[in-house]
Amino acid sequence: MSTHGIKDVTFGLVDSTGTLIASATTGLSATGIALIDGDGEGATQANVTGLEATGTVGYANDGPKRVSNGVSEPQVALDFLDIDFDTLQKLKGFTNDGKGGWTRVLPKPHVAMLLHSRSYSGVDIYEGFANGQLIEAGTNHSTDNASESDADTTLTYQALVPLKDGVFNGEPYKIWTAADTGFDNASMMSEVFGGYTASTTTGTTTSGS
Repeated sequence: MSTHGIKDVTFGLVDSTGTLIASATTGLSATGIALIDGDGEGATQANVTGLEATGTVGYANDGPKRVSNGVSEPQVALDFLDIDFDTLQKLKGFTNDGKGGWTRVLPKPHVAMLLHSRSYSGVDIYEGFANGQLIEAGTNHSTDNASESDADTTLTYQALVPLKDGVFNGEPYKIWTAADTGFDNASMMSEVFGGYTASTTTGTTTSGS
């Protein structure tokens, strides 16, 4: 199914067991998730690659007999018009020194992510990653002149296998369509974001609601 646009991107931090960190201090918010959709904020690009690689053909009796398939290694190239500064630093694994500065601390945090787009007929499509790392390889700056020179936030998400047993059948990627008769938004959110429940929210809009 072909898609168009980017409806939204939602992030969450999970611990080493794959459980959502629902804390405004150690997580992204009291609910644990952050929908990137504030004033002037939002994604302009979310290109997913590495879902599958070309299989390796096995030959026998002078002909191709089978294909062996390697592991999925998804990456997502993300571009944001803007994103909250503190949220971005937490997603990258940077820590505040209490003096206004942030520095990287290893190991990097476990980041869960949900991409929301739509089919041409308007059906919601979701692509989920229950565990991965987010990196910002660099920043770009150029001088303002007669026109303002803006630089978007460019990130790369590297997906890893889920930390919880049974999630995504152990695969790093899962896709949903809201047109499926079995689709349940709450179940999807809980699976992607380590047990997230909407009942923990207070005035927060979850992705797709």
